[in-house]
Amino acid sequence: MESDTLGSVLADVLAASHRVGPREISDLVQDAGRRLGLTDAGVYVADLQQSDLVALLTSEQTRSRIAEGGTVGLETLPIDNSLAGRAYRTETVQVSLPDADDTERTGWIPVVDGIGRLGVLRVTAPDLDASLLHRCEALAGLVALILATKQPYNDLLADTMRTRPMSLQAELLWAFVPPRTIGTSAVTSTALLEPAYEVGGDAYDHSLAGEVLHLTLLDAMGHDLASGGCSAVALAACRSTRRAGGQLVDVAEEIDHTLDRWIPERLLTCVLADLDTTTGRFDWINCGHPAPLLIRDGHVVTGALDRAVHPPLGLTGYDIPAPALHSTQLQPGDRLLLFTDGVTEARSSTGELFGEQRLADAVVRCLTAGLPAPEALRRLIRQILVHQDQRPHDDATVLLAEWHPPGR
Repeated sequence: MESDTLGSVLADVLAASHRVGPREISDLVQDAGRRLGLTDAGVYVADLQQSDLVALLTSEQTRSRIAEGGTVGLETLPIDNSLAGRAYRTETVQVSLPDADDTERTGWIPVVDGIGRLGVLRVTAPDLDASLLHRCEALAGLVALILATKQPYNDLLADTMRTRPMSLQAELLWAFVPPRTIGTSAVTSTALLEPAYEVGGDAYDHSLAGEVLHLTLLDAMGHDLASGGCSAVALAACRSTRRAGGQLVDVAEEIDHTLDRWIPERLLTCVLADLDTTTGRFDWINCGHPAPLLIRDGHVVTGALDRAVHPPLGLTGYDIPAPALHSTQLQPGDRLLLFTDGVTEARSSTGELFGEQRLADAVVRCLTAGLPAPEALRRLIRQILVHQDQRPHDDATVLLAEWHPPGR
């Protein structure tokens, strides 16, 4: 079968994507794949907790599912134990080994928006040579853009990525937090929240403003709707202040005043930080929160970021001075690990704490093995859940930022 040129295929997909409905994404990709010379193509997205890759249905498959009363489950592939999962975990193309009885080869292409993993693209053809795989990677990049733009306002995609109903406070927080992973050629920031479907008071934020990466990690008192509202309001105060030109101390004071006015008697701990991705200067404020960890050359630098801790925010009725701004100089390749106390205080069935040492060891092992930062956190969160027998008693949030300036 003669294939169309890559440029014409991508141009047609892009033009059609503006008005494509959620049920038509798979049809669009399947048609594009055949025009590129594939026998078939399909899209799989990662579920919210990154345990499985879930297939997006084509229109025909959707009609069949509806005809059967919606009882037929969606096709899923385990991220930890499948070739598709390996492509997702390692962010590299994976191709099935040739078999004498097979006339088709199957390849799995990571679907990555910028540097944030969304899922994988399945491609099949009699021969997946390097040229065809290169065209498939270009298609996967465009699929990532389509998913990223459709997902925030698309219930069908949201339902596909969820394995169970979400609590009201968790729904509130997920609406406020940014994508799990952002970054540039100089820096990567990735974060995870658990328990994903019942998270209450934890929240994170990361954003880029020119050459500066801003980081926020929040832990509001309690585990109810008011806790979620407290963190959501704090995130809004943080963004409003810094986008108006405020500095870290201004952000902390605005959160403090906002909580006192609108959500009194609610305390909130946080780390607010800025990383200059050109110079490596790291500035931060710690308000009642566990100290961040500095990972350098495969080791945690003990006490590197331990400083005097300001009281939690929400205590404006007391005579408390403005929080102190701390600074340090990072080296190229340094990583910063921010976490809430629900990580280190996670308890096993025997009462054993997960602890800071276990936390550091788990992250360092993954990074030393060369795994991408998002995969390091995914494995860390799964280890924490296993430690608690899948029954967390508190929110556990981690954020990992890497400074990797080009050419250094």
